[in-house]
Amino acid sequence: QDGAAQPDAAAHAGGRGAHGLTTNPALAQREIAAGLGCWLGADRYPVNTYWEELHLWLSLERQRVAEGGATAKAIDYSLNHWQALSRNLHDGAVPVDNNHLENLVRPWAMGRKAWLFAGSELAGQRAAIVMSLVQSARLNGHEPWAYLSDVLARLPTQVNSRIEELLPHRWEPQG
Repeated sequence: QDGAAQPDAAAHAGGRGAHGLTTNPALAQREIAAGLGCWLGADRYPVNTYWEELHLWLSLERQRVAEGGATAKAIDYSLNHWQALSRNLHDGAVPVDNNHLENLVRPWAMGRKAWLFAGSELAGQRAAIVMSLVQSARLNGHEPWAYLSDVLARLPTQVNSRIEELLPHRWEPQG
């Protein structure tokens, strides 16, 4: 052997790599949230204590900041949403950000101006239905173009009592 560290087979079999950390991503996030203070060399000073000190500091700083400014608004937002901002410290399964959801909403934000000119209220409602179907198809793992093409081709001959088969969560491509 070249002297390089070899993985400990027993540790890896138990769900831990040679580094002693879990190989399970969900469990790893919980361990990070619970033990961040220890990994920073502060084993007697857990991350919750840092978090509590940040809350105290924000509260004190808010008293020093002028009303109506951007800093005051940012501190107020943090303090007013403190419980939600703290949730991932208590439950490692809660993601730190909501980027996944932001990416799902982006098409609506990008098209908002264009949809002001849909032509009529009815046209706007139809556009909303199509966008709901497109997004539902994505959420169910379907490619939207393939889904809509197949559904629109099958729709004229689909029996009304079986129309639910064409909904994104039940749809199966016609083969």
